[in-house]
Amino acid sequence: MMMSTTPGIFTPRNRSELLDRQLSVLSIVCRTLIRSLDLNASLEELLKVLHVEGGMKHGLVALVDPELGELCVSAVHSSSEMVQQAKSAVRYRKGEGIVGSILQSGHPVVLMKLASEPRFLDRLALYDWEAPFIGVPLKDQSGEVIGVLSAQPASELEEFLPDESRFMEMVANLIVQSVRLLAQVQTQQRNLADERDELRRTVRGKFGFENLMVGHTSAMKQVFDQIRRVAKWDTTVLIRGESGTGKELVASAIHYNSPKAHNAFVKLNCAALPENLLESELFGHEKGAFTGAVKMRQGRFEQADGGTLFLDEIGEISPLFQAKLLRVLQEGEFERVGGNRTIRVNVRIVAATNRDLEREVREGKFREDLYYRLNIMPINLPPLRERNADIPELCNFLLDKLSQNQGRKLSITDGAIRVLMGHSWPGNVRELENVLERAAIMTEDGNIEPSILSLQGLDAPRMSAAPSHSSYTPPVVDSNPALEVADLDERERVIAALEQAGWVQAKAARLLNMTPRQIAYRIQTMNIDVKKI
Repeated sequence: MMMSTTPGIFTPRNRSELLDRQLSVLSIVCRTLIRSLDLNASLEELLKVLHVEGGMKHGLVALVDPELGELCVSAVHSSSEMVQQAKSAVRYRKGEGIVGSILQSGHPVVLMKLASEPRFLDRLALYDWEAPFIGVPLKDQSGEVIGVLSAQPASELEEFLPDESRFMEMVANLIVQSVRLLAQVQTQQRNLADERDELRRTVRGKFGFENLMVGHTSAMKQVFDQIRRVAKWDTTVLIRGESGTGKELVASAIHYNSPKAHNAFVKLNCAALPENLLESELFGHEKGAFTGAVKMRQGRFEQADGGTLFLDEIGEISPLFQAKLLRVLQEGEFERVGGNRTIRVNVRIVAATNRDLEREVREGKFREDLYYRLNIMPINLPPLRERNADIPELCNFLLDKLSQNQGRKLSITDGAIRVLMGHSWPGNVRELENVLERAAIMTEDGNIEPSILSLQGLDAPRMSAAPSHSSYTPPVVDSNPALEVADLDERERVIAALEQAGWVQAKAARLLNMTPRQIAYRIQTMNIDVKKI
């Protein structure tokens, strides 16, 4: 009896040759399955090996979706792009077609001629109807079917089918072991990620928000005190301040110093999305809720369940959406877009805005009931121009970050700090950070001087043409021995006196009505870089 052969595919001439070849293919299969942690890629490569080396054409692996209990095609061996694109959409329920019957019964299916089986569906238009077919279940250690492996032997000899079926069962066992090992690896990776995140939260909680925020003025001390107090409770917080003042940092500090620090901290910029997308982003959507909703998706509220949800730019949402948001804040429940099942969540809300919400309420642009629901614990961040005494400390903090990024030591002179303290900073801390980064790029030796800042349009305060733009009053360099300028803090007065005295400490002490020991102490504690003249 003659047997047909397919070019480029192994076809045995006798049973001994078949068994020898199967043993060799099993060795290749083992190496293939342990080569990558990408399961789908490994299965695709395995089916290619079965096709070329083992003479098993049109290989297919379908794995059970644990949520739906249906078989989903994970890999298929075909040169057709249409088949590869269509495979992700092909599913089999229990008892549906040949593959579904294997899932239901847990027994192999061996056919001498595929066309003889009326249950065959051919959804992928992949198979040769006149050729044999072998399908075997993938069973885990408990005997539960977790998938199906199928292929068509190149040989049409009926006497070879039992051996080919046993060979497919051995390959199926190897696939199951690979799936189990990959599942263990993924579990370990998730555990490591959880431990990493836990360590980050622990470190943040241990060292507090001082590592994230800088300031020693009375306004910032008040903010720090408010954060410490409110972090202990689940109270809704409304952070208010100009753009660039650090509202997101305050939200992070509240979360990571709260009892919810071990749970998720989810952020959303309400101004970045149109209303229809904002609703889906916050509440999630069901499959088929709108064009492009190919599967169910959890919203930010569900993702933040048990943790904190930070809603930035809350003043930008429309009045219609304000009503939907109010219900969630009051009742803690909502429905996904396109769904009717009510979902309850336990989420701590931290919102932020740079708008004047009181005026928005008076003008009817913001709901009054939502305003009072959000404004339970307000935290007002002062603009940088109202706390310019924090600029030296902020500069050191930001330059430390830049030094790490650039891999070199960066520093700034006292004269450059005085220039920065004379600016009005409409962009607040964010603008200061950008200015320092540009200055660090433009300096060759890593030392930022006033001349570097002047290239960005920042000049010394005494040269400013528009002093009304800043709350900073430049030092009066004249014969006034006391240097009594109301808007200067003590560090500025010491620097101004030293500059007027040519950096002679004894002379500067006389200008300030101090003793040399007193001014030396202030130079040391205020970290003033004394120039050598």
